[in-house]
Amino acid sequence: MLRNASRRNSPPRTPLPRTVHLLVTARAINRLGAFSLPFLTVLISTEYGASTATAGALSAAFGLATIPSRLAGGRLATRIGRRRTIVLGLTGCGLAQLGIAAAGSLLAVAVFAILLGLAFELYEPPSQALIADVVAPAERVRAYSLLNAALAIGGTGAGLIAAGLGRWDLRWLFVADALTCLACALILRLALPPDRPHPKCRAQQETSVRPWRDPALWAMFVPGTAFALVAMQVVMALPLTLERRGFEPADAGLLFTTSALTIVAAQPALRLRRLAALDNSRALALGYVVMACGLAWYAVARDLPSFVLATVLWGLGDALVMGRVFGVVAGIAPAHGTDRYLAAYGISWGIATVAAPLVATQLLVHAGVTLAWAAPAILCAALATVQLLVVRPLIARTEKEPETDERSREEASRDRSSHRQKPRGIRN
Repeated sequence: MLRNASRRNSPPRTPLPRTVHLLVTARAINRLGAFSLPFLTVLISTEYGASTATAGALSAAFGLATIPSRLAGGRLATRIGRRRTIVLGLTGCGLAQLGIAAAGSLLAVAVFAILLGLAFELYEPPSQALIADVVAPAERVRAYSLLNAALAIGGTGAGLIAAGLGRWDLRWLFVADALTCLACALILRLALPPDRPHPKCRAQQETSVRPWRDPALWAMFVPGTAFALVAMQVVMALPLTLERRGFEPADAGLLFTTSALTIVAAQPALRLRRLAALDNSRALALGYVVMACGLAWYAVARDLPSFVLATVLWGLGDALVMGRVFGVVAGIAPAHGTDRYLAAYGISWGIATVAAPLVATQLLVHAGVTLAWAAPAILCAALATVQLLVVRPLIARTEKEPETDERSREEASRDRSSHRQKPRGIRN
């Protein structure tokens, strides 16, 4: 009965293209193996006797290297093709992590950590752009939500694998991570359609696509950086907060698993008619408000059930936001500019990766637990206001009809039909 009610309240669905499922599956497998990075500082400290400051500096160097990696991913996708860029990024990550595992000195680890950062984000712009290109605009929310859910599932499994391998030898974490990267590179090399770049279009893209001159991109990038900073701060501050509240820091693993399961469980709700009918700005503002509630609950939580409830609220807000933002950025990009726009927007996460450890620790040390969580809660509430009053007018050209739009579904259906009839090159 409940299932029938859910079907009545959800708009009709069309199957997502094979390319989306392929990229989502590969990304989940890759995320399943991405359990080594949180242990990079531990490896540096324990295996090579480096100080905490040195270990932190090398981790920050990795984070900084991911920023040009994003930009390079967008440019390479334009120049050499998306499939080649995806394979290059995954292969580079795998080789760099094997280098870290086999390194015999602190200098060698530092070199391979920076190389890992330079390869780490090459995959993201072309894969996100591929998803944007093969689905109709009205289906992008569902496609990117599925990608976010896959990352959450992979992250949950990654924590369990890390708990097992990490007790044996930290170096094996990097070996296992490298093998998943190389396996994904091989799968996508064989399964994705071949790149067929068009020389005339390539020259046009290089000269006409200028993301940083677009006010609409800046309107998404600035609040996106704030959101990424808050998201990374949750990861950094939650174990420290639990310790200060009298719990084991390892209990953060339970909360991160709760967040991942919430994101997965929220996927059917995102397709409910009322949520699907919200325009992008209203949906993003709602997501920010729900996250603000979760962060505020962290500020006053004193027992584990309260932390779990706060995490559920945070996960629901995250599911709302992450399902929309990449679709909005893809929507404001001009023809042949999706890769560059998504690469530019993705820098927000590189900035947050570098800044979040410093911000989180300084807030906890100087402001205490309550204010350390109240501050990002206020920031998220402010982001909701900014989204509606400032960002919304600037991204108005991306606001399509809701997912019930019949024309978008027909276009998606024609896309899939033509894809089945003959192999298509990747549009650049």
